[in-house]
Amino acid sequence: MYFQQKGRLLLTNYKCSLSLLNQIHSYLFPIYEKEEKHCIPKSQKFSSFSEINENNSFFCGKMSDLKSKFLGVYKVLKSELLNDPDFEFTDDDRQWVERMLDYNVPGGKLNRGLSVIDSYSLLKEGKELTSEDIFQTSSLGWCIEWLQAYFLVLDDIMDGSHTRRGQKCWFRLPKVGMIAANDGILLRNHIPRILKKHFRGKPYYVDLLELFNEVEFQTASGQMIDLITTHFGEKDLSKYSLPIHRRIVQYKTAYYSFYLPVACALLMAGENLDNHVNVKNILLEMGIYFQVQDDYLDCFADPDVLGKIGTDIQDFKCSWLVVKALEHCNDEQKKLLHENYGKDDPACVAKVKALYNDLKLEDVYLEYEKSTYEKLINSIEAQPSKAVQAVLKSFLAKIYKRQK
Repeated sequence: MYFQQKGRLLLTNYKCSLSLLNQIHSYLFPIYEKEEKHCIPKSQKFSSFSEINENNSFFCGKMSDLKSKFLGVYKVLKSELLNDPDFEFTDDDRQWVERMLDYNVPGGKLNRGLSVIDSYSLLKEGKELTSEDIFQTSSLGWCIEWLQAYFLVLDDIMDGSHTRRGQKCWFRLPKVGMIAANDGILLRNHIPRILKKHFRGKPYYVDLLELFNEVEFQTASGQMIDLITTHFGEKDLSKYSLPIHRRIVQYKTAYYSFYLPVACALLMAGENLDNHVNVKNILLEMGIYFQVQDDYLDCFADPDVLGKIGTDIQDFKCSWLVVKALEHCNDEQKKLLHENYGKDDPACVAKVKALYNDLKLEDVYLEYEKSTYEKLINSIEAQPSKAVQAVLKSFLAKIYKRQK
């Protein structure tokens, strides 16, 4: 993304095509560099918003420091939760919850949470964000990261996973085990605590509560579809189809990863979500495109670039690739797929990948990506608000042609 800064354009770390950058450039807002004198030391801890607001230098500096500011707000929210007056904490209680939070909440890329700030900035159309704006958008962003942590802690238990984000799953740690199930419930209950403390007086407070409840329900329902289709019972490829794949992705991923951050920003900007159904539909399509990318990269990306070795074939995932293979293969190829898909055997995996190559699924994907991008751009440019267009194009720029 470009930011106009003292008469020059800076290219930040969003990876996207030049043509897309040129399309979104005219919508982006100016961010002016501020002096970074008297910035609060990294080790400083805050206990309340009033304290952080008194130190406006915390929010000074370049947009490249946004992630560090975001992490600073996490410390504030964590401190508030560890001192919640509705529960009498002992030292042991507090130590457990703090360790659980630090292990599960801030360890990811934080893209969902940071997208709330980015989206709200674009909706403000060039107006500089106040320290309160940054704190509140960060708080909503952290609510999404809390929601993500809640989902992942329970998902790992259900899947019997061993690692998450490069470390052991929380429930795999000594002395944690199934206590992690209750920790997941705690993570979920922290969200309304944060919303109540920082948004109760806002006219959109009830809308926020309903939004998070609605998206949680949709995501849990998507997890249910995934579990009953792919995890339980006999491995049966006949259950897999493009509509099933789309339903799983839409409900399990797209609502909370793509729609929720923008919906939070729209509510903060005073918008009625009922007036932005088309925006929601565009974001859901982006979420589906994002997962199709994931499915493609799992098989075809260079593991050194992707950062992991794909396992969708071994894991019997309802992947876009296997669904497209089922659509294109003949009876003999379908028999080969049924015999080898879902087996943790390098020879079986190699046969499935060879079949994907025979079916030219890489070309099928590239055609899908091209047509999906064109449809998304057309839908985005049909939106009446230039600010909303900027938000949507910003999201698309972050994922289009990504390699990992």
